[in-house]
Amino acid sequence: MQRDFEAFNALMHSRHSCRGFKPDPVPQEVIERITLAASRVPTWCNAQPWQLHITRGTETDRFRTALQKAATTQAPQPDMAWPRRYEGVYKDRRRTCGFQLYDSVGITKGDRQGSAAQMMENYALFGAPHVAIVTSEDDLGPYGAMDCGGFIAAFTVAAQAAGVASIPQAAVAAFAPTVRAFFDIPAGRNILCAISFGYEDPDHPANGFRTERAGLGEIIHWHGSDT
Repeated sequence: MQRDFEAFNALMHSRHSCRGFKPDPVPQEVIERITLAASRVPTWCNAQPWQLHITRGTETDRFRTALQKAATTQAPQPDMAWPRRYEGVYKDRRRTCGFQLYDSVGITKGDRQGSAAQMMENYALFGAPHVAIVTSEDDLGPYGAMDCGGFIAAFTVAAQAAGVASIPQAAVAAFAPTVRAFFDIPAGRNILCAISFGYEDPDHPANGFRTERAGLGEIIHWHGSDT
């Protein structure tokens, strides 16, 4: 049991959001193994609401082109509402992550052109050879989305275990009409996010930083005593 925990803990610490990929494709059988492993997460009433649309080869490039066009010509129109705001510690964490990314790729504070170009990398899928669009049934509401959140986390960890890098991307869901039309996704399925994945380019500067995590004092509120 201790060995299992240590292996899991090592995976959790090694996993990170990859923002620079090699062009090499991931074999279909590896993608299927990752997906099956991730599908073991618990869900409300065992609903298992996630469905994936996964691109390969030229379809990834075709979708990349469509997404970049949407990002430069359309207003965001996500299926689910964005967070109303980031305040306090959430704002601090968001800003810190952004500054770490900008520092890693040489974007100085106040360089709006540079930060805009880096933002557009989201719609280039950071050069990944594959992207998975994650959808959930609209009738399941927030609980369907919550279940899919567990699946997304498990997918990224299973991918790490298989030597595959990944990055969940809410930014892609901002252009839900384009995504829906491209993949012919029914209106009753909410587009939650994308997961771009492939083999990491270790020399890409955007892969050189790691975000911090909150300590237990910010996570756990204990009630009661063991004694």
